[in-house]
Amino acid sequence: MAYNEDQYIVDSHFHIWQLKRGDYHWLTPEITTLYQDFSPQDYHLQSQPITVYKAVVIQAAETDAETDYLLSKSEVEGISAVVGWIDFESDIDNVLKRLAFLATHPAFKGVRPMLQDMDDVNWILNPDFQPIFEHLTKHNLRFDALVRIGHLSAINKLAVQYPNLKIVIDHCAKPNIAECEFVEWALAISSFATLKNIFIKVSGLTLEANAEQQSVSDFKPYFNHVYQVFGANRMMWGSDWPVLNLQSNYADWLHISQKLVEPLSLIEQQRFWSGTATEFYNLGK
Repeated sequence: MAYNEDQYIVDSHFHIWQLKRGDYHWLTPEITTLYQDFSPQDYHLQSQPITVYKAVVIQAAETDAETDYLLSKSEVEGISAVVGWIDFESDIDNVLKRLAFLATHPAFKGVRPMLQDMDDVNWILNPDFQPIFEHLTKHNLRFDALVRIGHLSAINKLAVQYPNLKIVIDHCAKPNIAECEFVEWALAISSFATLKNIFIKVSGLTLEANAEQQSVSDFKPYFNHVYQVFGANRMMWGSDWPVLNLQSNYADWLHISQKLVEPLSLIEQQRFWSGTATEFYNLGK
């Protein structure tokens, strides 16, 4: 096993949604596996047998209403932390007021614009956003980067521009495992080796592979490269449930992850399973 009874798991990335709320525009009936409600109770049914100690729910809609919904659920449903959404392009005074309000909620830990859907890979470098990033840093909030390879240069520049802003790259920047994409992705990932305010989530990889590429060996080159660049101190585990269900399931992805980290020391494994996420998101003991 890649963890023992003295360790615990922090799931740094999962989602919930309620279709009748009507703001999950990417969710359509054609995505049959996901086109249903997923509640915190549904999540706990998946994670409780695996002893998940704390979990971070991540936004799945580009609305203030969804962030408020997630925060309301965190108050009664055992959710440890919320990464929400803000409208970067709104009036700057309104954005800063919104952020200041959100920062008063103990579960609110950061923001995530859905950069992967933007054609302009440099959108996040808009100088008009400077007060927002300064505000995030001031309030000790985090930035989740939902990106693909083409966005990584901009994220690198962002990390250099705001060295006190903690940033985490979601899903290892979604390498195209299905088409055995590696060299270009690996080169882009390597650019973060010396940027200590950049972290990475080992999550979402099963969705980037095809149905036949769901074994440890299929993910091992990507995991090993991330480890070489970031080290365990800047790596964290995430399930990406329920999106995970499109190609895998919670237990299978956990098993794959266990095999991937087996060569690491016990201290490194503890960082991977819980320590990095606990520190990054200020989850406490």
